[in-house]
Amino acid sequence: MACNVVTGGAGFIGSCLVAGLERSGGEPTVVFDELGRGSKWRNLAKRELEALLPPEALLPWLEEHASKVGRVFHLGAVSATTETDVDLILSQNFHLSTRLWEFCAARGIPFFYASSAATYGDGSQGFDDDWSPEALARLRPLNPYGWSKHLFDRWVSRRISEGRPAPPSWAGLKFFNVYGPGENHKGEMRSVVSKVFDALRDGRPVRLFRSHDPRYPDGGQCRDFVWVGDCVEVLLWLAAQPDRRGIFNVGTGRARSFLDFVKPVFEVLGRRLEIEFIDTPEGIREKYQYFTQAEIGRLRKAGYERPFLDVEEGVRRYVEEYLAAGDPHP
Repeated sequence: MACNVVTGGAGFIGSCLVAGLERSGGEPTVVFDELGRGSKWRNLAKRELEALLPPEALLPWLEEHASKVGRVFHLGAVSATTETDVDLILSQNFHLSTRLWEFCAARGIPFFYASSAATYGDGSQGFDDDWSPEALARLRPLNPYGWSKHLFDRWVSRRISEGRPAPPSWAGLKFFNVYGPGENHKGEMRSVVSKVFDALRDGRPVRLFRSHDPRYPDGGQCRDFVWVGDCVEVLLWLAAQPDRRGIFNVGTGRARSFLDFVKPVFEVLGRRLEIEFIDTPEGIREKYQYFTQAEIGRLRKAGYERPFLDVEEGVRRYVEEYLAAGDPHP
């Protein structure tokens, strides 16, 4: 029987995808990831896996078991936007991605990978997921993580435009601001909802960054917040469409403020809205994004019709079913 391969399968989106693949039945799943010394293992504690292997075993394993691989979902990455070791970022986010693409192209294996909304930089060029070489060349990511993802998007786009070998079906997913179960191990990189819940639970003040842009009030900075379950649904849908290929935004298509995003946490817990605004750290202030909003027309045109959860419903579900239940894992 063919199996699914998921890199980064113990991570945030990866572990939710592994849960989604298990719910959908069918092929077994092989996960490649590092678990470390923290609680990341809990993201897979409920799953039945064919194998769980370290990242360094990935390429040798693929060569040995190529005939058994049905689909490759490449979600593993150095994902911290504050990471400064650019060589490390490139080795994981670019070089490994190119090798997986070439492997899948040579073997006729569908390939799906995580890009990022960080490729859009400050948003001055908009958030249109036109993946032609000319359109991608105009984007200017703000950090090494976003640049590494953009570098691979451009590499893929160039190969497609030149008619070079490609997997039989493939997709890159530009995930916007994802939240939901499975992010607890990310520390400061997890969503504001998770941080606000912990602060309210522990009796600490809830803090958000003050706006340093006169166009936006404090708490009025906007993001396209997308429920992780919707990201998984898009991945599973694309994987089931043998004729769908391209790079797609994955977001709700509607920007919401940080105040909109955290209010449901207070409401679900029956607490009065009380927020302390603090200065954005100078180290990230210059590159801070004040607005992101996914253009999802290409995804809709490709045939994906399912609605995305708004933040009121998504945050309520996250708090009630996971955080307040004491099990923030998928």
